[in-house]
Amino acid sequence: MIKATNIHKHYGELEVLKGVDLHIEKGEIVAIVGPSGAGKTTLLQILGTLDVKDKLSNSQLTINGVENDKLSEKEQAKFRNETLGFIFQFHQLLPEFTALENVCIPAFIKGTPKKEAEQKAKELLDFLGLSHRINHKPDAMSGGEQQRVAVARALVNSPKVIYADEPSGNLDSESANNLHQLFFTLREKFGQTFVIVTHNNEFANMADRKLVMRDGNLEI
Repeated sequence: MIKATNIHKHYGELEVLKGVDLHIEKGEIVAIVGPSGAGKTTLLQILGTLDVKDKLSNSQLTINGVENDKLSEKEQAKFRNETLGFIFQFHQLLPEFTALENVCIPAFIKGTPKKEAEQKAKELLDFLGLSHRINHKPDAMSGGEQQRVAVARALVNSPKVIYADEPSGNLDSESANNLHQLFFTLREKFGQTFVIVTHNNEFANMADRKLVMRDGNLEI
């Protein structure tokens, strides 16, 4: 599903990633852990095509059989919208929109008809136990509810891969545990691949694989 070879990333003189090699199978739940500043978020952003790796002849990133370097910027945006889903520590819901409207946004960007997008969004919100919050705006929901809305938004286009950056870092223990269990439920129901950066060792130990990142590379 994801194959990364010799991934380097510089920001000016600072080398953040130092030749990362990574292979993730379809349907895997992979946790990436490590100290702050190790390069975890940078790697996740590159794997999610939100940032670009250094251009080297022997460096490659392939996701779902598509070689990222061969896509134009427009093709890459379309690929990201249709194939990848994102969950962040801070849910990044738009405060002026309801739960339903927030979930529908990626589907509208894709060009999905309004009725079809809303139907899919309602099904996801119901599956996540949020049918009673469908017309509520973020400030009327708890932190755990807001994060579940963000999960629904990530799922609305039926992506192949879900990337999550500290998704439970802003939640209380109970909400965090519920979110972690939800990832396994979603994998069983929808078959998605999950790549999750986390400081939560309990969750990392539950994942199919725990990868440790240190000083810009993955420990073997």
